[in-house]
Amino acid sequence: MNIEARKLSLIQELLSIQNESFIVKLEKLINKEKKTVENDFKPFTIEEFNKRIDKSLDDFKNGRTINHDDLIKEIETWE
Repeated sequence: MNIEARKLSLIQELLSIQNESFIVKLEKLINKEKKTVENDFKPFTIEEFNKRIDKSLDDFKNGRTINHDDLIKEIETWE
């Protein structure tokens, strides 16, 4: 199911809810999640961006990386 279909399905579910306290809880949850997402996606300043590039290059030069195959093997052990 694509995102648009999921949204429509969710709207239909919301329209059938008659419990106002449930609606209030959903509103609070939605507002909390929106704030979290807004805070998570702040753009870098040029200085922050350049520092991250410098750190990544330093990590690569000093062997603090993992190759693709080893990463896949590691991920497969995660629960």
